[in-house]
Amino acid sequence: MKFGKKTAFAALVAASALVFAGCAGGGDVIEEGSGDGSSGDGEMYIALVSKGFQHQFWQAVKQGAQEKADELGVKITFEGPAAETEIAQQLEMLTTAIDKNPDAIAYAALDPEACVAPLEQAKSKDIPVVYFDAPCDGDVGLSLSATDSKVAGALAAEHMAELIGGEGEVAIVGHSNINSTGVERRDGFVEKIEADYPDIKIVDIQYGDGDHLKSADIAKTLIAAHPDLKGIYGTNEGSAIGVVNAVNELGLEKGKITIVGFDSGAAQINAIKDGTMAGAITQDPIGIGKQVVQAAYDAANGDDVDEFYDTGSYWYDSTNLEDPKIAAVLYQ
Repeated sequence: MKFGKKTAFAALVAASALVFAGCAGGGDVIEEGSGDGSSGDGEMYIALVSKGFQHQFWQAVKQGAQEKADELGVKITFEGPAAETEIAQQLEMLTTAIDKNPDAIAYAALDPEACVAPLEQAKSKDIPVVYFDAPCDGDVGLSLSATDSKVAGALAAEHMAELIGGEGEVAIVGHSNINSTGVERRDGFVEKIEADYPDIKIVDIQYGDGDHLKSADIAKTLIAAHPDLKGIYGTNEGSAIGVVNAVNELGLEKGKITIVGFDSGAAQINAIKDGTMAGAITQDPIGIGKQVVQAAYDAANGDDVDEFYDTGSYWYDSTNLEDPKIAAVLYQ
């Protein structure tokens, strides 16, 4: 499947260097696989390389992946860098996974260009590759299991517009302007506002790498620079909690700034319950984990897989937290 063909020469060189250098340290790895490349008894082995372990989202993806692996009777490893800014560390994990010769690789790209070279090596070794959450450029990947991020961003925009009465100034605290989830959640929001809400102005878009502290500092700056600001959209868990922390640290009245978040986790759920945050978009991370392992299993067996598995997105706020359908896709 072709998810794109932009292959930067610098990224190719950097990634190729990692292939030849191998994995030296690993001190920042939160969780490592066994390193044996197989279970030793003919059991299928699937290597998953995630964007990170920084947020509860990835723990929920891991849970779903393990549940599906147990159901199918396959072995998996699930690794990710300490933070979603550590692209080189993730590439080291990917090249190490390829060296283990797994039956399939599942990968969530932090940088869609830097992963092209190592995944070409996987292709040369006839290791099928499937993606979850975010794809790599090039034509190696067979399938993507993920939320339709532009649809989810548009859903966030619809609720923001309703909450602020269809007019006023809003801003965005994004988690990335490189990886596809950050770009598409931003663009889905922006395009929906521009198309359907002419009286709403997006005054600024800043990026805090999904880090609570950076995002809080950005939110404080936005609030100071735009005294008429009515709403802020945070594009992932860390971004949204940074905005929540900012308004709390500034001592603003709850609801003075309408905060719309993304993803789940105890901190966002609590912020919604106490009125600091208006609501958020949740994905189905357990479903993503289950689906990507199923896709990897099917690919390893030579079965057909779909190019895209949309695992869905949902709005939640104080009115539907207890709805069984919503509760099923929230995670603490």
